[in-house]
Amino acid sequence: MPPTLASVVRNSSLHLTVLAGADHLERPVRWVHTSELDDPTPFLEGGELLLTTGIKLGRTVAQLQAYVHRLADAGVVGLGLGVGLSHTEVPQPLVDAAQQRGLPLLRVPEPTPFIAISKVVSAALAAEQYEAVTTSFEAQEELTRAALGKDGTTAVVRRLAARLGGWAALYDGSGALSVVAPDWAARRAGRLAAEVDRLRRRPAPSSAALQGRSPGIDTADEDYVVVQSLGADRRARGFLAVGTEDRITPTERYVLNAAVALLTLTLERSRELRQAEERMGAALLRMVLAGEVATARQVAVGLFGGLPEGTTRVLVAGAGPNADAAEALVELGDRAEQAGARVGEKLLVAREDGAHGPRLVVLALDNGAVHRACLGVVEEHEGLSLGVSAPAALEEAGTAHAQAERALAVALRGGRRAVDHEEVGAGSLLPLLGEDAVTAFAEGLLRPLRDHDRTARGDLVASLRAWLSRHGQWDAAAADLGVHRHTLRYRMRRVEELLGRSLDDTDVRMELWLALRSGEE
Repeated sequence: MPPTLASVVRNSSLHLTVLAGADHLERPVRWVHTSELDDPTPFLEGGELLLTTGIKLGRTVAQLQAYVHRLADAGVVGLGLGVGLSHTEVPQPLVDAAQQRGLPLLRVPEPTPFIAISKVVSAALAAEQYEAVTTSFEAQEELTRAALGKDGTTAVVRRLAARLGGWAALYDGSGALSVVAPDWAARRAGRLAAEVDRLRRRPAPSSAALQGRSPGIDTADEDYVVVQSLGADRRARGFLAVGTEDRITPTERYVLNAAVALLTLTLERSRELRQAEERMGAALLRMVLAGEVATARQVAVGLFGGLPEGTTRVLVAGAGPNADAAEALVELGDRAEQAGARVGEKLLVAREDGAHGPRLVVLALDNGAVHRACLGVVEEHEGLSLGVSAPAALEEAGTAHAQAERALAVALRGGRRAVDHEEVGAGSLLPLLGEDAVTAFAEGLLRPLRDHDRTARGDLVASLRAWLSRHGQWDAAAADLGVHRHTLRYRMRRVEELLGRSLDDTDVRMELWLALRSGEE
């Protein structure tokens, strides 16, 4: 702790006397400053013990009061007046003004040089800094040993809480509470979910201080809370929150920073190792999608503890052109892995660059924690879409992947967040005809007929639609149009002439029907 006015006054070698502000002697002294100016405040920062002989104090009550008000407003913690030079004793109006403002006023006897007071405060400040460095070093050693031991992150959190005399909590990258110490603080840590979520949306590292109390905590349980994100490459791997009864001191801040660094190193594995694991996981996923399940299962046992077993789904994520696809897909992959790690659920993840932009492929248990986490992330990110396959065994993963790709195409085309394969299979093909390329093809195919209808008699487009809708039945189609069947036969021959195609060809009929329906969508 820094020296206080009380500790300075108690130094018997200084022979100081308190004349005013005796109730405010516990204020910390950050420095000692000597000045004979009538307004020294431009040269002050706050927290100083100001010493003066009072040469330019002035003699009137108004001048002395104004002097005291300036010092108090500038944050001076105490005023020491040396007697025996310009003043034989401390002026009573000065005492009264100091008492009114709650500014401690010290009488400095003539035998006590100002430099002696400065030396006492400087020695105390140096001792405080030495104690802070020593305590910080000891704390760093203790936290480092904890980090290197078994259950390193848990041990660091518990040691940190003990060092701060409060509580500490660790959250994973998704904001879920993973470690809290002591155990009784779980309720308090749980109430910080909103603040952790706000930090999760900022680049790491970042922090927030909640001075006064934790949100939602009763007045009797006031805390000073600091929340810090943990991450080295702008991606938050986790979050650390601490709560203390009083504001964190500079020494405690060093201890907290040491814990943040150790937890960041623990959570942020080396980039090379992480990239190697991602490559191995992607290779295993490609083996499974290729049908080499038996081989992949043997390899995965040693690397990842095995593959997802039971009913699985393949999920393929992509982003629209206006979305920050790379960042969103990275977060999706991280959240999926965190969800799996939290409940011990196996998964495989692969990032790939497709013809239509980056993609993320996830193989996970059907309706498991990873599946639900992926659905949650796409709901949070505008422009991010997810295609989900039908439930399948590992041996059917290749087919499931193709299903998820088709579902993703529908989701991106319709601007939807998530589409299941079941929706694609149960839906209609007609909504897909609104694609620009299909529309352009339809317009080009039917243009000769529409040009004819604008300049000549015959209404070929309507006649073709009626004939195709009646599956080539002349009498039924002619009745729908209100014309003779011979008239309709003539019109269909004219259609063949203008298009240069035979209506006896099934493919031609299909293309014409889809072109007509495309114009209706």
